[in-house]
Amino acid sequence: MTVNKIVGSTLIIAGTALGGGMLALPLASAGLGFYPSAFLIITNWALMTYTALLMLEIHQHAEHDATLNSLAKNLLGKPGQYLATFASFFLFYALCAAYIAGGGSQLTNKINDFMSLELTPQVGAILLTIIVATVVSIGTHSVDIVNRVLFSVKIVVLALTLSLLFPHVKSINLLEMPVQQGLLLSALPVIFTSFGFHGSIPSIVRYVGIDIKTLKKVMVCGASAPLVIYLLWQVATQGVLSQAELMANNSLTSFIASLSDVLQQPHVSQSVSVFADLALATSFLGVSLGLFDLLSGMMKRTNTGLNNSNASVANDSSRTDGKAHRLKTALVTFLPPLAFALFYPQGFITALGYAAIALVILAIFLPVAMVSKQRKAQASGYIVSGGNVSLVLASLMGCVIIASQFLQMANVIPAVG
Repeated sequence: MTVNKIVGSTLIIAGTALGGGMLALPLASAGLGFYPSAFLIITNWALMTYTALLMLEIHQHAEHDATLNSLAKNLLGKPGQYLATFASFFLFYALCAAYIAGGGSQLTNKINDFMSLELTPQVGAILLTIIVATVVSIGTHSVDIVNRVLFSVKIVVLALTLSLLFPHVKSINLLEMPVQQGLLLSALPVIFTSFGFHGSIPSIVRYVGIDIKTLKKVMVCGASAPLVIYLLWQVATQGVLSQAELMANNSLTSFIASLSDVLQQPHVSQSVSVFADLALATSFLGVSLGLFDLLSGMMKRTNTGLNNSNASVANDSSRTDGKAHRLKTALVTFLPPLAFALFYPQGFITALGYAAIALVILAIFLPVAMVSKQRKAQASGYIVSGGNVSLVLASLMGCVIIASQFLQMANVIPAVG
């Protein structure tokens, strides 16, 4: 196993989690104060790292190219497969559509400012989709290389932003406590989704191979990078702005403007804007890679079933078939979210409100159910510590997150984020 592949895989995991949602964290936790929000961040990191390790326990007894869909079918039967497929497509397509709509608009603005053009956001959305689709279609290795560059630049920009913010942090701001009951519960879905990288795990297993020791390092380190960065970001933002100032901002734009005004630093808004672009790009790459590989596995199995009678295929045509398969997969992966982003963006923006529910199914309920089933049949190999108690606790946490989302929709508890 090469060090480059391990580092690249770790950065794909970190980059997928460390997306634009990081910028929403200060707004979602504004009414909580630093220490309660830090507690929730650490708790969700532990939960998501634990369930990522559960996925590795499942993968060790499966084929190296297994997808969540095939794992669920093998361990939970057709009902599990249908649930995994629906939740995966719902989450992945909604996220991709949101990334295309938001990223396309940002790309259009950058091109118009740089080249003095008047392109529409739709043009930017199409350009962004073509670029990401090309990188993803080539393979995980190309995603690794591009993500590595983007992630490195993102960290440099973040370091610059934090260096501008930290000298202005006031300790008294970090001591403020929740201003309203129910806010701890309300902030759970936003913070939970900020650690969402599980859709990329099958792609990483395929890329690295079933080497549990290496994969454990990749998952733990990949999940821990966002944890450290989120905590530093919370210190910087909640330390610079008072709780009242944070809660007065109801959008990312006004939040960035407040930081710039308080610090009298126009470079803050510029650096945060660049970071937002890079965060969106790395998340889009990770999510679309997971969707591409899921669809690729499903379509390949369908094609194999239809062509069993033609088992002997010439080697020169197999390469052409491989390219055609990847092109078809790319079209199915990127055309639906592009169409919705262009013609019906509000539908997927609404769907994003349910993203936490789909992620709970994919990252908590399915791994717990599959591990429970597998441990009854397979007692050998790598087993995540914690036993049944940890499985029950993870499931209860998932139920709390879903309940929180529904309670916010019903206006029973305050809405945040």
